[in-house]
Amino acid sequence: MNYAEPPDADILEFIAQDGCTDEQFDQLALRLFAYQYNANAPFRSFCQRRGATVRNVKSWRDIPAVPIDAFKAMELRCEPPLPAERVFMTSGTTRADMRGRHFHPRLDVYDLSMTRNFAQRFMQGVERMPMGILFPDEIAMPNSSLAHYLALAKSTFGSAGSRYFMSPEGIDLEGLWLRLEQAERLGEPYALLGASYSFVHVIDALRQSGRSFHLPPGSRILDTGGYKGQSRELPLEAFYAALTELLGVPRELCINMYGMTELSTQFYDDGNAVVPSVKSGPHWIRSRLVDPATGNTVPDGERGILAHCDLGNFNSVSTILTEDVGEPAENGFLLLGRAEGAQAKGCSLAVEEFIRSAAS
Repeated sequence: MNYAEPPDADILEFIAQDGCTDEQFDQLALRLFAYQYNANAPFRSFCQRRGATVRNVKSWRDIPAVPIDAFKAMELRCEPPLPAERVFMTSGTTRADMRGRHFHPRLDVYDLSMTRNFAQRFMQGVERMPMGILFPDEIAMPNSSLAHYLALAKSTFGSAGSRYFMSPEGIDLEGLWLRLEQAERLGEPYALLGASYSFVHVIDALRQSGRSFHLPPGSRILDTGGYKGQSRELPLEAFYAALTELLGVPRELCINMYGMTELSTQFYDDGNAVVPSVKSGPHWIRSRLVDPATGNTVPDGERGILAHCDLGNFNSVSTILTEDVGEPAENGFLLLGRAEGAQAKGCSLAVEEFIRSAAS
């Protein structure tokens, strides 16, 4: 097998198929691991420090998970820089001068991953529908993976008249109210997509103006990304209750997307009638719960830090260690918030270990 060639053609074929067996996932995950082990020097050093080699890694679970803060400390790439590559960067809400970078020499894998998954989990059999986007576009935020994600949603699944309601001055609330009134009047299902904090601003504006809408059956909402200091924080129960109360969308169709710059694939829930909701991904991503200090999987049933093996990450590293606490759930996991205390310290130690490995 030629480990020097990126396996992106096989990954595209894998994403396009309907499901996979555990053996099929392992086979491609191990091929991708071998490619990245050979092509990504910092990752190879980290693996060697963990005692992981192409010969003894036998399953996706054995692939060392790279902490996400390593994307801030150095370039994690397999292919050399290209003029046309896209660089997605983290928001820098903690430190603006320390932003994680994810290099995409081409976006065909990312785009197919997004559209295949989005069609099933958000569109749910609807081919196109009118969409309102509560987030800046790609011109305003060219390094935002979320801006690209939402642009893909609009161009691939949005019907005529789909538009952005975000400008440098903020949300065009009057334009949004007019469009929601039109959807009510026509009885046409409508989709609103954006950052969670944008919806908080919409909730507050509706309450302040004493307005509410009852969008037609089939309307849906997608929120993502949390609040990031851009709005007040709302408990999940209050957040989704307010969306249903003020926009008339049932909580079963208020869908949360869990994703990150360091991944090429997103997780979704099946609505938020009950919170926290169970998140799950498509067949080309797998997750486990780990002890961040050791990278070992925690015992069955225990909480741990989420580690994801994303076959869409062909140019960086397939397996990342997040800073998110998860709990096992049937057919997925519960997302319980950011690591604190000993778990947060373990995440920091994992980053230090990665940086020391890369420098040696």
